[in-house]
Amino acid sequence: MDSQNADLNSLRIHRKPQFDDAPGNKKLYTRLAIGLLLIIVAGAAFFFLRGLAAPAIDVRLATAAWTSPSQSNAVLNASGYVVAQRKASVASKGTGRLMALNFVEGDRVRKNEIIAQLEDSDIRAQLDQATANLKLSEAELKDAQTTLDRVRTLLDKQLATQAEFDAAEARYQRVLASIDVAKALVRGAEVAMENTLIRAPFDGTVLTKNADVGEMVVPMAASVGSRAAVVTIADMTSLQVEADVSESNIERISPNQDCEISVDAYPDKRYQGFVAKIVPTADRAKATVMVKVGFRSYDSRVLPEMSAKVLFLTKASDPNSLEEKPKLTVPATAVVERNGRTVVYRVLNNKAVEVPVTTGASVGSFLEITSGLEPGEKVIDKAGEEITDGVKVKVL
Repeated sequence: MDSQNADLNSLRIHRKPQFDDAPGNKKLYTRLAIGLLLIIVAGAAFFFLRGLAAPAIDVRLATAAWTSPSQSNAVLNASGYVVAQRKASVASKGTGRLMALNFVEGDRVRKNEIIAQLEDSDIRAQLDQATANLKLSEAELKDAQTTLDRVRTLLDKQLATQAEFDAAEARYQRVLASIDVAKALVRGAEVAMENTLIRAPFDGTVLTKNADVGEMVVPMAASVGSRAAVVTIADMTSLQVEADVSESNIERISPNQDCEISVDAYPDKRYQGFVAKIVPTADRAKATVMVKVGFRSYDSRVLPEMSAKVLFLTKASDPNSLEEKPKLTVPATAVVERNGRTVVYRVLNNKAVEVPVTTGASVGSFLEITSGLEPGEKVIDKAGEEITDGVKVKVL
């Protein structure tokens, strides 16, 4: 009975408050979390600002370009343009309206072939008049000759006076002079007629057509509606590359030195060439000397005003090597190893960007790139250890 009346509260287990439940500890955790977050933000800001404040690395760029096998024998590279050494803007010596134009762009012409013709009705009338005057003078010559012979006979028989003979002889001489004048007028009219015909000065190809039928052609065009040159022709067998070479490098070049020529329009085709002439003057503005490089042979794809590149060689290139396709290359100093990979660095938004590449054979001081780059892309040359992915750079 006593056990039933016992106070059961004495059997309750009193639990102490857990550490996490203490109000003071919650505040402490909050402060620690906020402090840690501030430290992280401050560290990130420090590294970010340090990156902004870090000076950019000066770099120079190189271009991925096609390179021929002869590059290993090259002592100098130069750029220039294909220029016809015989070229003429064919004009007329006379003045008139263009009546006929027999050739247009691309047509071949032969020397002295008539390219165009001017209206000649007025010149033809002058020629007809001069011819008629000549015939009239020639007719008078026969009468003057007959009269002179008759008076001479009468003078010998003392049937005519000396004055009559002198008059007959003077008339005869005047008729001879008038014949000479008439012949000169005929020749002048014939020259004027010839000047209405515009002929080719040499064998060549028409490059441009500068006038149309119906336009006025004058020797020195001054008005808007008149033309001086009718067509421009060039001798396609006289093509050479005119390249500018720096004064400091001109000593590397000598007459008849072997060269290799490639035109930018067909980078996979190359031609054998030679130094035809070193122009004996310099361009003071560019500090260059013009060098004319002739082709040993070329095909119809080479046209005037095409841009071209010239390799000046130490020895003649093998004709068989001209058929080999050029290789896409960059300077060997632009290719580096990073973490077991072969890479180059491009520049994007003033930062170095790592680009993995696959390399091939060496071509002189260049290295073939078989994959990873396209022709014309620019990469950092002489990429040292300080060049890494994302580093700030400044292109010189």
